[in-house]
Amino acid sequence: MHKAGFVNIVGNPNVGKSTLMNLLVGEHISIATFKAQTTRHRIMGIVNTEESQIVFSDTPGVLKPNYRLQESMLAFSESALVDADVLLYMTDVVEKADKNSGFLEKVAGMKVPVLVIINKIDLTDQENLEKMVASWHEKLPAAEIIPISAAKGFGVQTILRRVNELLPESPPYFGKDQLTDKPARFFVSEIVREKILLHYDKEIPYSVEVAVEQFKENRSRILINCVIYVERESQKGILIGHEGQALKRVAIEARKDLEKFFGKKIFMEIFVKVDKDWRSSERELRNFGYEQA
Repeated sequence: MHKAGFVNIVGNPNVGKSTLMNLLVGEHISIATFKAQTTRHRIMGIVNTEESQIVFSDTPGVLKPNYRLQESMLAFSESALVDADVLLYMTDVVEKADKNSGFLEKVAGMKVPVLVIINKIDLTDQENLEKMVASWHEKLPAAEIIPISAAKGFGVQTILRRVNELLPESPPYFGKDQLTDKPARFFVSEIVREKILLHYDKEIPYSVEVAVEQFKENRSRILINCVIYVERESQKGILIGHEGQALKRVAIEARKDLEKFFGKKIFMEIFVKVDKDWRSSERELRNFGYEQA
C-alpha cells in the first residue's frame, strides 16, 4: 500500500510557516526570515519514502490585500484550501485566534483533516498554552492541535508522523527523486530576494522583485544574470549602496548559498532596474509568475 497527498500550510504572516516547511522537507526550499510577507508564491516541497510521498505546500501569509501583488498572494493561499488532502493551519503563541476570521471560516468548513500548528511555544508557559489550545478548539472544533517550536525543532517529527497516518492511498504524484515543483531559476530569484530581506530595512524588501534573465549550466558551473526590479530611483540607490558595496554583499552571499544548493560553481551578475508599476500591473505580475493562482 502506497500513500500520497498534498499537505498545504496556511496561516497569517510571521508565524514561521516557511521555517516549518524547510524543516519538514529537510531542505532550504522556502524563504524564512524574521520579516512578514516573505513568501509570495505557493512553493511545493516533496518528501519521499518507500511507503509514501508527501507534497508539502508553503503559501503566502493571509492578509487583507492593499495592492495587486497582495491580491495574488491571497489567491495562492486560498487555492491551498481547494486541493489539500491534509491542511496545516499555522499560528503561534502571540497571534489571536480571531485574526482573519473570514479565512478561518473557510478552514472550519473543510472536509479534509485539519491540524492546527501552534508555533513558538518556547516563548510561553504551560498555563497560557493550555488556554490557547482551548481557544483554538472553540474556533476549529474538528481540528487536531499540535504545539511546536520550529526554531528549536520540537514537534516536527510529530507532524510528519501524523501526516503520514492521514494521507490517502495513492500512487506518487511526482518522480521519487524530485524535491520540488519549481524550476531552478525560481530558487535563484528566491535566494537573491532572501538576502535583500535580510540586509535592507523599511520598504526596500517589499518593493523588489528578482528576475533571472540568463541561466546557463554545464557539468561544473552555472552562469547566471539577475535583474532586481525596484519602484523608485531612490530605492535603486539604496539597494546598490556606496560604490556598489551593498549590492556586492547580496551577490556574494547569494552565490555561496546557490553553490551549496546546486553543488556547482556559480558565476553571477546582478543588475538593478526601476519599474514603478510592477506591484500593480497585471502584465508585470503575470511575467513574474503571480497570476497562476
